[in-house]
Amino acid sequence: MTPEPWYRLAIRPRVVKRAALMALVVGHVLGAINHGHSILAGTMTGSDWARFGLTFLVPYCVSTLSSILAIRENGRVR
Repeated sequence: MTPEPWYRLAIRPRVVKRAALMALVVGHVLGAINHGHSILAGTMTGSDWARFGLTFLVPYCVSTLSSILAIRENGRVR
């Protein structure tokens, strides 16, 4: 049996929900660490806000990849 392609695993509702939750939590923490001083000082520029937004993609991608690998590994163990 051929394993399910990675992109199908990535759009499973449970994977998306888990990744989105991780992105919200970890993204805010990373955003505060990297841009907190500028936010508090009111000196954020448009490019700073764009980078702040991109900060949420990192934990989303890491969580999604981790879920895909775990699903595939769990399928092999059985």
